[in-house]
Amino acid sequence: MRHTLLLALTAAAPALAQANPQIDYPAFEALTASVAPQRAQRLLAFDAFKAAAARPGTLLLDARSKDAFQRGHIRGAVNLPLTDFTADSLAAVIGPDANRPVLIYCNNNFSNNQSPVPVKAAALALNIQTFINLVGYGYPNVSELADVVDFHDPRVEWVTG
Repeated sequence: MRHTLLLALTAAAPALAQANPQIDYPAFEALTASVAPQRAQRLLAFDAFKAAAARPGTLLLDARSKDAFQRGHIRGAVNLPLTDFTADSLAAVIGPDANRPVLIYCNNNFSNNQSPVPVKAAALALNIQTFINLVGYGYPNVSELADVVDFHDPRVEWVTG
């Protein structure tokens, strides 16, 4: 009985995968593969990240939850949670220039492994999804903090509250 149900579900999976035209996993896989080489060239060491953040017009985007952002973030960061990404919300935060430099970071850039930056599973680090989403929404000029730093390091300029 169980084996029959599993076979029926497995056979139905391809049809179910295409049932919702608003969800396209094959397109996500293709986007992820196409973004990988670009992301590899856009990883910045901490000092380069700080220098880029100081340039006029650069947006430091924190895609963590609103709650995590309020508990602490890098000075100058703007919060738009990944769960709130839409074409309109991104345009409102980033502005009309799709080539505006956008810098991102996530919990896994910090060694503290405590609130507000508990370490996530490496393969599920927020930077990965954020990078893919930004490029997928048409923002190609994204760079990502590559290093792991202590948020107590004064160079980070961590803001709480």
